[in-house]
Amino acid sequence: MAITRRHLLQGGAVAATAPVLGLTPYLGGITPAQAQAAPDGLKWRHALSLFGDIKYPADFTRFDYVNPDAPKGGVARMISIGTFDNFNTVVAGIKGSLAPAATLIYETLMTKSQDEVVTEYGLLAEAAAHPDDFSSVTYRLRKEARWHDGKPVTPEDVIFSLEVLKQYSPMYASYYKHVVKAEKSGERDIKFSFDGPGNRELPTIVGELSVLPKHYWEGTDSQGRKRDVSATTLEPPLGSGPYRIKEFVAGRSVTLERVKDYWGANVPAQVGTNNFDQLRFEFFRDNLVALEAFKADQADWISENSAKQWATAYDFPAIADKRVVKEEFKINDLGRMQGFVLNLRRDQFKDARLRRAFNYAFDFEEMNKQLFYGQYKRINSYFEGTELASSGLPEGKELETLEAVRDKVPAEVFTTAYQNPVGGNPEAVRANLRESAKLLKEAGFQVREQKLVDSTGKPVTVEILVQDPPSERIALFFKPSLERIGVTTSIRVVDDAQYQNRVRAFDFDMIIDQWGESLSPGNEQREFWGSQAADQPGSRNTIGIKNPAVDALIEQVIFAKDREQLVAATRAMDRVLLWNFYAVPQFTYGFTRYARWDRFSHAEPLPKYGRSGLPSLWWYDAEKAARIGKRS
Repeated sequence: MAITRRHLLQGGAVAATAPVLGLTPYLGGITPAQAQAAPDGLKWRHALSLFGDIKYPADFTRFDYVNPDAPKGGVARMISIGTFDNFNTVVAGIKGSLAPAATLIYETLMTKSQDEVVTEYGLLAEAAAHPDDFSSVTYRLRKEARWHDGKPVTPEDVIFSLEVLKQYSPMYASYYKHVVKAEKSGERDIKFSFDGPGNRELPTIVGELSVLPKHYWEGTDSQGRKRDVSATTLEPPLGSGPYRIKEFVAGRSVTLERVKDYWGANVPAQVGTNNFDQLRFEFFRDNLVALEAFKADQADWISENSAKQWATAYDFPAIADKRVVKEEFKINDLGRMQGFVLNLRRDQFKDARLRRAFNYAFDFEEMNKQLFYGQYKRINSYFEGTELASSGLPEGKELETLEAVRDKVPAEVFTTAYQNPVGGNPEAVRANLRESAKLLKEAGFQVREQKLVDSTGKPVTVEILVQDPPSERIALFFKPSLERIGVTTSIRVVDDAQYQNRVRAFDFDMIIDQWGESLSPGNEQREFWGSQAADQPGSRNTIGIKNPAVDALIEQVIFAKDREQLVAATRAMDRVLLWNFYAVPQFTYGFTRYARWDRFSHAEPLPKYGRSGLPSLWWYDAEKAARIGKRS
């Protein structure tokens, strides 16, 4: 199942993205069913592309990377870290802990292919049309689209979904800010009007809208109580997708079952996917406990985020006799920023020199050696791993873009290539700490009795808030370095629910956060770095950035008219974010790591932008399963 940019907004850096780029969409051919003219004299098209040619024609029957004859059946047992107390995706960002499985029962108007950079094909919608000025888009629903209770998916459902998501979710309110109206324009048509022309990605991001059943949420539950779409719930919701929630144990497990009479089984974008009869998600609060459960064959797959664990913990007998396979999948579909986030809502972090001093105190090279077996690389961009990352000095269109905000950005943006301090040996560390002390002195801070104090004599104290052992290890490594420059540092480990509540309320000094970036940034950048999002509880602007230059550059990104302009604007914004030292950049790795019990197969090769393809592109392989023996 392709993970769209919506999931990046919901969960930070995620496995994959459905990129959306500010380019003129090329709309592909039409099917016979779409042959009649769209409203306002427009043409119905089966796909939206933002990079040029569409690979699959209107009469395509499946994606190339699937096995259309994949056997249906079997169970895939997945691991989730944390807990859950909610199945309502509408309030996922502000209330409760959402079970990730809950997102899999819903569908979007369009879905992306995983072997093209930015192309989306019809799912709930069979076609789309928009005018040349991008002031609106109209989608036509498939007449066969059904909810699991047999009722049709209607324009009223789509309109309801947009309204409640914008009303109750700060994330979606920001993401769909420029969608000012949704109205039924035909028996199966919905027209979305925008607040102005020229925002070229809006027609496509509307296609990412998760559609919810209006009649379900406005109805009553089994106890006769009226449902509340603004509240958390553990009542399994009604969906339209290939899976529905079969059973669950609150906080511990969720089982999805494949819908045998799924309406969309023959939709070209769905053929050959969703092959398991059941998807079981077991929740663990600790990665180490999860690994032991995997070793005991209590789960089929495990995603490993710890370099140390990957290097040292996978030496059990099932690995040696090849019943368990270790595999890495290349990340081609997004970049990322991960770092120690300094909360600008705290007065002590408002001076960029203090923030920069923290970066000089961070010895990444030594951390990489001690904790990560040298596997990681330092992040030097908010778009690390993509062509959107800035480097060297600005020139050409990038320089032209920056000239418009020259008076609002640090002078170094124009004169100095950004580079993180390099440590790794005592001499380099001492030099970095001297530079840190120099910056702090320039900013009016002093060290008294080995404690850093501000100009009023108030000690600089920092609590690093973390929610899991891997994050705690990283924080513990950084703590002595901060103390060497006089910062009184503590680490607070809290459970998942408390962590989410505190972060949503921006009740922290410092956290470790991450942002996944698509190959085509756009409207979501407002949610990440925009001034308006800084004061919205639950927004992804956890840093609290309120910078007019950043706001202006975000608009340049969103309204870019071609790929060249988009790249230039994104790199310009990247430089401004870096030179304001809003975060202490950490590290990244260009692969996802998985171990699996060898009971499964997939078509070869996996799509370039699909990473592991789990779980939708795989199937249960009975022959392999027989070879390695029964599950525990």
